[in-house]
Amino acid sequence: MAGGGTGGHVMPALAVARELRARGHAVRFIGTRGGLEAKLVPADGFPIEWIEIGGLMRVGLRQTLLTLAELPWSVWQVSRMLDRDRPAAVFSTGGFVAGPVLLAALWKRLPVIVMEPNAIPGFTHRKLARFVARALLSFPETAKWFPPEVAEVTGLPVRGEFFAIPPKPRGGQLTVLITGGSQGSRTLNCAAQESWKLWDPGAVRLIHQTGPMAYPQLASEFQASGIDGAMSPFLADMPAAFAAADIVVSRAGMGTVSELTAAGKPSILVPLPTAADQHQLRNAEAMERIGASRMVLDAEFNGQRFVAEVMRLSQSPDRLGAMGEAARGFAKPAATRRAAEVLESFV
Repeated sequence: MAGGGTGGHVMPALAVARELRARGHAVRFIGTRGGLEAKLVPADGFPIEWIEIGGLMRVGLRQTLLTLAELPWSVWQVSRMLDRDRPAAVFSTGGFVAGPVLLAALWKRLPVIVMEPNAIPGFTHRKLARFVARALLSFPETAKWFPPEVAEVTGLPVRGEFFAIPPKPRGGQLTVLITGGSQGSRTLNCAAQESWKLWDPGAVRLIHQTGPMAYPQLASEFQASGIDGAMSPFLADMPAAFAAADIVVSRAGMGTVSELTAAGKPSILVPLPTAADQHQLRNAEAMERIGASRMVLDAEFNGQRFVAEVMRLSQSPDRLGAMGEAARGFAKPAATRRAAEVLESFV
């Protein structure tokens, strides 16, 4: 399994890995020590081995040169691992680590199965698209990047706990979950901080995943603000946070979007403006189009807009329910099982 860096890459790979393990197969990961896989994969009981590799997209000249220098050694390292383990197939959900792993797998003539969550494939999947054995997609329009005989729309694997979340009855106080992903979001963090003085007393309870960098400063100020809620650098039990929330405010990576649809949660999506090929903007537009989300551009999202959007939605409980139903209608609960079946076909 190769998928690393952020939760959007790691969580789908882990979902498929758990399904394969339940079917009696051995699963190994390759990752980087700086990515989220270093924390999540060992915690789930899967073996993982390390390589050193950085990014190539929008990282500056110095990082680009460093990555190019690391690439041959990383490919050689992975090739040695593949010679030793002799896997039936290699599975990729993208991220920095995918490049050397897929290059080594193709060099060793191993079948490569990629799972591409976004409308426009990431750099590695896009460049190697014609060589993959199967491409598992979230959007029909992504199929144009791959040979027609290998592409299949399956959706993105999501932990079963998200599908088990029941609709939340509306109470007197509104619970809002704010999450900018595993690394946090400066825009969402700043808007949340600006909003603290704007809420009516007792109107909301905020559950906020800040990311590790912003947490120390925000946590002390949040405690002093008197706002009801909880703040954490990383929410290990995200399904529980979703279950408690009436509205989710987040970025629009496909991992988060898939969790929102599985849980049937109404959302306010603020797409990351620097995301490759504007894929988060396209994800958010699709969610707004089906009536599951409100989209606010990054440059327009501040504390005042945050409060206004939440209060507008909260004043119409029927609309919140309809948004949740629209989100759940977009979910693909069989994605994990189908990915495991495809991988099993190469055993």
